[in-house]
Amino acid sequence: MSEKSTWSGKTRGGLLGYKIFHFILETFGVGFAYFILYFVAFYFLIFGGKATKANYFYFRNIIGLSPLKAVQNVYQCYYNFGQVILDKVAILSKKKHPFTSNSNGIDNLFNLIKRNQGAILISAHLGNWEIAGHFLNKLEVPVNIVLFDGEHERIKAMLKSVMVEKKFNIIAIKEDFSHIIAINRALKAKEFICIHGDRFLDPEKSKKMALNFLGQEAFFPMGPFSLVSRMKVPHCFVYAVKTGKYHYELFAIEGKVKTNKVEDIMKDYVSQLEGMVLKYPRQWYNFYPFWKTP
Repeated sequence: MSEKSTWSGKTRGGLLGYKIFHFILETFGVGFAYFILYFVAFYFLIFGGKATKANYFYFRNIIGLSPLKAVQNVYQCYYNFGQVILDKVAILSKKKHPFTSNSNGIDNLFNLIKRNQGAILISAHLGNWEIAGHFLNKLEVPVNIVLFDGEHERIKAMLKSVMVEKKFNIIAIKEDFSHIIAINRALKAKEFICIHGDRFLDPEKSKKMALNFLGQEAFFPMGPFSLVSRMKVPHCFVYAVKTGKYHYELFAIEGKVKTNKVEDIMKDYVSQLEGMVLKYPRQWYNFYPFWKTP
């Protein structure tokens, strides 16, 4: 809630937890893994500390729920987030899975391809972004997802050995800014760059802008939007949200502004994100103090 409050860069949970759930997925399937999540979500509700406090603030003060409803939604949000992780592993592994997907606004992405100059797809920590990248393989254009690669090396190695079916490339954000070179190279090759627009690691070093988001001011990183402006490439807002037990909806929303001004693009993004968060409030996964003031 202060400007210095920020995301730590790592997903909660250790290597043992990942291994246990992978064993359950492989042995008993997705349905039984979902059942175990009921207990895991309850654990994080009780012992989630700052994450639970920040999530409660979101549902109580931003969404406007009663105290009891806010607690219930914090629990459901934790449960949904667990599903996101399990779904990602299940879909990107070798085994058959029951998941289906549907696309809304896919024509907007095909229109970007026709422009033959690469494009930037901006999303948020809403739904299941890596699954969106996987489902975009139908476009027959190389897709690169820009992610902060902050997990422990053993966890990364374990996930890499499991998720062998992914149809996208990962560009890891590095402190030496080598990821900028990789992004420029991909855009020049007329590929798609997918990047989040709602989170930064270091509020002291990151360029940011305070914008009204769901009724209160919050900081948003300027980097992804400056990239659109500087590279002069088209952009689109893309999300993948879970709308059924084994079903995802992919949304591709065309940007409304036609200028290359960073502030205009950011305001357009925040406006679009507000609509998605209000429609799927329990699938927005920023478990840290996001808004400027209590």
